[in-house]
Amino acid sequence: MDDYKMMHLGIKKGEVGAYVFLPGSPERSEKISKYFEHPVKVAYNREFLTYTGTLDGIPVSVTSTGIGGPSTAIAVEELFSCGAHTMIRVGTCASTSPKVGIGDIVIPNGAVRMEGVGLHYLPIEFPAVPDYFLVKELESAAIKLGYKYNIGITISKASFYTQTNPETKPVANELIEKWSAYEAGGATSTEMESAPLFLVGSSLKIRTAAVLVSATNFHEYSNDKRNYPGDLEHRAIETGIEAMRAVIRKDLGRE
Repeated sequence: MDDYKMMHLGIKKGEVGAYVFLPGSPERSEKISKYFEHPVKVAYNREFLTYTGTLDGIPVSVTSTGIGGPSTAIAVEELFSCGAHTMIRVGTCASTSPKVGIGDIVIPNGAVRMEGVGLHYLPIEFPAVPDYFLVKELESAAIKLGYKYNIGITISKASFYTQTNPETKPVANELIEKWSAYEAGGATSTEMESAPLFLVGSSLKIRTAAVLVSATNFHEYSNDKRNYPGDLEHRAIETGIEAMRAVIRKDLGRE
């Protein structure tokens, strides 16, 4: 069975490291791979682009997940089947709080389950939370790199346009009321993958976390040049890389 190729990712055991980065877009997968030593493209099927290389001599990989929970869950399941046990999402988000501005690093310490995939893994009462050790290493990395950062709750939604244009939807009142409640409760960002990532990770008993960079200020885009994420995404990538290096060192007892 070690020769079996995963149905969606097109990878096999031995082709990916135990430590994996999970961006959404294939383009960002390629960018992250450039931080590896000796990166090699392993597979590219549908939205899933995988590279494997090393960090300080230890095998690591990056796999793009596409947008949203269903494809994220598929990626995590298939990477786990090939031996991965530590996964950090490297992505983007929007601000839902004055605490977060454009270009800030966001490290979720929990996620609102405004999605559906998680219900196929754990009951709604079970919280969507990342691995605490990974969160602390991501925070240490952001501090080391000098990036302004926020640790807080993210809102993982299943639909992009029901957030950006809720008033156009038949269930507008429900959407607007829920969103207002999430903000009033102190959520600081929104994106589409963290809750399912954390919940799948919990069910598989593996470590997961996320590091994001904000595309917006609170309640406004505030980026007239439309240069996002190209000019800012390196902040999340560098924070993730720095954190993963530290995680690997500590796992190996090198510090």
